[in-house]
Amino acid sequence: MLPLQPLVSVVILNWNGQQHLSNFLPSVKAHACAGMELVVADNASSDDSVGWLREHHPDVRIIQLEKNYGFAKGYNEALKQVQANYYVLLNSDVEVTAGWLEPMLKLLESDERIGACQPKIKMYHDKTSFEYAGAAGGWLDSLGYPFARGRIFDFCEQDLGQYDDTAEVFWASGAALLVRADLYHRLGGLDEFFFAHQEEIDFCWRLQLAGYKVMVCPASVVFHVGGGTLPKGNEWKVFLNFRNNLIMLAKNLPWYQVLWKIPFRFLLDAISAWKSLFEGQGIYFKAILEAHLGFMGWVVFRHRRSVFPISKKGKLRGWYRGCVVWDHFVRGRRYFSEIVRLKK
Repeated sequence: MLPLQPLVSVVILNWNGQQHLSNFLPSVKAHACAGMELVVADNASSDDSVGWLREHHPDVRIIQLEKNYGFAKGYNEALKQVQANYYVLLNSDVEVTAGWLEPMLKLLESDERIGACQPKIKMYHDKTSFEYAGAAGGWLDSLGYPFARGRIFDFCEQDLGQYDDTAEVFWASGAALLVRADLYHRLGGLDEFFFAHQEEIDFCWRLQLAGYKVMVCPASVVFHVGGGTLPKGNEWKVFLNFRNNLIMLAKNLPWYQVLWKIPFRFLLDAISAWKSLFEGQGIYFKAILEAHLGFMGWVVFRHRRSVFPISKKGKLRGWYRGCVVWDHFVRGRRYFSEIVRLKK
């Protein structure tokens, strides 16, 4: 236990997730620690989430938002009403384990330059394997493609203890993100224009540029279902992932890299889109086209409102100077340890 336990609020953002709350809220309550507050922020659910919570978990604090703000703005709005030293942004489809929170709190308490961290995230339905959304800590390649220790694109490794070291990473997963509350607000929170997907990577990028570290704490373990709100292959999900990734690059890269990396990404995205179309996945093709149009609309109308004031002097960790697309799809590298050792 920590000598002086800080105040930490575990905040679960819910939208029509009554079944997830029923399945996973008990584990969060069972493994609470001293100084922990449990909050469910409801994004104007149309199911019986709020009524069910009041009946079955009256001790859980409920914040009711007036409409579905999405992941980014939903958290921003909810956290305006939460006072704590630390926030945990926890997905409703996450099962936590005994002692999951204490090691992460201890890590942040040990170094004031650590701004955020995540636990080891494994599959709920296959508890021997890493889970897509974060695995054992997120990395980013030179063209903005996210991957993780234990997950390269759709390939998830088995957990054999190979990533059990506490390490600096580029991004921590929004499925279970512990962050200093003051930093969250000082850096503007999550970019609300993103709505959902990759907003946590954008936030962790800004966190690093401001001079703070992002860590993974494998002593903490959680299990994530994944895809609970937007299933894989959903047109809206594909659109958000491609559009938001381009916006993130334009916001955070130096201008001289933006000038060539964005056009090159457009080319790679187009290749992916046409390949999908020839394979009969017209929805995927359409979503990427709409994502490019959405990005250009952001450039014209919204970009100044999405750029937060930060020093941009921090050193980036978990940044892979190579191209993970080339390494994975052309060179056939499936494991994180195979890819990162190629180039440092």
